[in-house]
Amino acid sequence: MKYNLMITIVIIASLTLITQSCSKTDEDAQAQPQMVSTQTNSQQNEEAGFPPAPDFRLVDANGKTVSLSDFKGKVVILDFWATWCGPCRMEIPGYIQLYDKYQAKGLEIVGVSLDQDGWEPVKPFMESFKINYTIVLGNMSVVQAYGGIEAIPTTFVINRNGEVVDRKVGARPVEYYEELLAQWL
Repeated sequence: MKYNLMITIVIIASLTLITQSCSKTDEDAQAQPQMVSTQTNSQQNEEAGFPPAPDFRLVDANGKTVSLSDFKGKVVILDFWATWCGPCRMEIPGYIQLYDKYQAKGLEIVGVSLDQDGWEPVKPFMESFKINYTIVLGNMSVVQAYGGIEAIPTTFVINRNGEVVDRKVGARPVEYYEELLAQWL
């Protein structure tokens, strides 16, 4: 009886971690940062002031170089994700909805794909999901600039002044972003 209870607890804990963030196998972990779950840091930001968001130069699906500075004066949701990540995939319809609803008010969404196979899996994924916001391919420089992405999805909200006002790891419902955007748009 105790053994069955212990197994059940282990299974529940494992499923909880899986739904909070994605990770690859140990073999893939050498080529990519280890994926683990953490919590939102918005309260820490409020206490310490808002740090500036690091600028980057990454290439989009059309071969155009995109920089964070291109979105100066806008609120930016910067989402680190991958096509193989279940929680990342769950959030994308919400991002599409948010972009449709708030783009005219100054919202930009930039998805930073951490897929190791480049555009090969990403472009068909973008078409399949009908992604309407900017997608770029990430690299180790941008991962390190944003504090080392330890799990995906990891998402930053950047205010109109270019400051990181929220960081979360793991999937969140669209309502989470609605509340944040009400403060910054």
